[in-house]
Amino acid sequence: MTWSAATLLPLPVLVPLFSAGLTLALHRYPRAQRTISVVALSVVVATAGVLVALAEGGPVVTVIGDWSVPVGINLVADRLSALMLLVSGIVLLCVLLYSMAQGVADGSDDVGMVGHGVTGTEAGDAEEAERRDVLPIAIYHPTFLVLAAGVADAFLAGDLFNLYVGFEVLLAASYVLLTLGGTGERIRAGSVYVVVALVSSVVFLMAVGLTYSATGTVNLAQLAERLPDVDPAVRLAIQLLLLLGFGIKAAIFPLSAWLPDSYPTAPAPVTAVFAGLLTKVGVYSIIRTQTLLFPAGGAGAEQVDKVLMVLALLTMLVGILGAVAQDDVKRLLSFTLVSHIGFMIFGVSLAGSASTAAAIFYVVHHITVQTALFLVVGLVERRGGTTSLDRLGGLARVAPGLAVLFFVPAMNLAGIPPLSGFLGKVGLLEAGVRNGSALAWVLVVGSVLTSLLTLYALVKAWNKAFWQSAPEGIASGTVGEARLPRGMVAPTAALVGFSLALTVLAGPVYGYAQRAADALTDGRSYVEAVFPGGGERGIGGSAVESPETKRAVEVGH
Repeated sequence: MTWSAATLLPLPVLVPLFSAGLTLALHRYPRAQRTISVVALSVVVATAGVLVALAEGGPVVTVIGDWSVPVGINLVADRLSALMLLVSGIVLLCVLLYSMAQGVADGSDDVGMVGHGVTGTEAGDAEEAERRDVLPIAIYHPTFLVLAAGVADAFLAGDLFNLYVGFEVLLAASYVLLTLGGTGERIRAGSVYVVVALVSSVVFLMAVGLTYSATGTVNLAQLAERLPDVDPAVRLAIQLLLLLGFGIKAAIFPLSAWLPDSYPTAPAPVTAVFAGLLTKVGVYSIIRTQTLLFPAGGAGAEQVDKVLMVLALLTMLVGILGAVAQDDVKRLLSFTLVSHIGFMIFGVSLAGSASTAAAIFYVVHHITVQTALFLVVGLVERRGGTTSLDRLGGLARVAPGLAVLFFVPAMNLAGIPPLSGFLGKVGLLEAGVRNGSALAWVLVVGSVLTSLLTLYALVKAWNKAFWQSAPEGIASGTVGEARLPRGMVAPTAALVGFSLALTVLAGPVYGYAQRAADALTDGRSYVEAVFPGGGERGIGGSAVESPETKRAVEVGH
């Protein structure tokens, strides 16, 4: 690995963190804040793009502070983490541009985070209005950048504790973003979100403590070598605790009831980034730990995989049934978000290279499409004045471009061929059929049913909001704004275009996902990258002196 490659790894974490401090110091200069934020996230995207290319040659590793592994904090970018970092960077940049344009359209230098209806006129107090306007300016950009740093740290973490830190950083930022504006509804939703997030963090921390107690390390590469020697009951307890902690964060049924009530209350940009990214960090963690630490064939692996299959099926069906029952498009999309997490867990539960590749491709697809849909809904709310399907109608006539922006990702999410959602689902179904077990076949049927119900729910929403006439007494397009800001439409269209690019470039992207899955299911390249020579045992099982053992010998002498 070259010196330049190693020095790239900290940038996606350090650049947003440094920029967050700078934007906070420049809170009285919103234009400077906007410039710094855009530049910082552009650097993250560019760095991630380079890492995607470098990871083809094997995982890229760097150790912070020049402390030897496993004592030092190491960052690792393999194909999976580099791909997730690139997609998340693109999504974060588009959402940031959308939110800035929203603020400009609202007639201020703010980012539009306070939300509709919170103005100085309504407050009846100029000083209070000024306070409400200044607070979001001061904290939005720093908080958004801290969130970006936490997401990047979670993807690049080479040990469980650093992964925990990444989660806590992004969750702390998400608390602020979710309650930005201070309305009663957002505070109530934020309170539920905080409680659930704290519970998941406590469970995760317990898993980290138990892991260290049983193995003497939290380094992922070292754990891959030491966990097979741990008592099977203890290893199973560690696995279940990790799955429980990550399952809450990923909103897997029955740990998903909090999500539909929390996300819809936030402003459109915040909801979009939450829906697109936060749950996927939990899914990423499940993929990483299940493949590296608890590979297929291990003691108890088959039983755990069966449990994951059942949970995947319930997540898909319960989520989509909830979506079908909704008459608000934000809540409908929140339930589809829960439902389609089930597809990703479906891929993980099959514990094979092909199913893991399909799950990775589906994660990339879903991040892009779900974020785009929530941004489109923000435009719908701005144009129609509401997200209630009972009060919308006729938008296709007055805003045909908006109708197309909703229709394309909606059909993609439903899995209409030949879009990327269809390709990801076909990969999962093929893996399920190849597995051949009774549970796998039930999941295949459940996946098809979920896709059909997704299509029904989204077509119903599109028909009510765009195609059918507005309800009696409500004229189409007269409630909201006559023209949508171009600065909000452009990032939304860019994300929709990116989702279509995943279809056009499905071959190379799916191939990259397959190579990532092959490396994950094998695990040796990851261990060798962190511990050159194969770590403590060596790839062939021969004893190799670890850095930790070498230091202990030197201290003893």
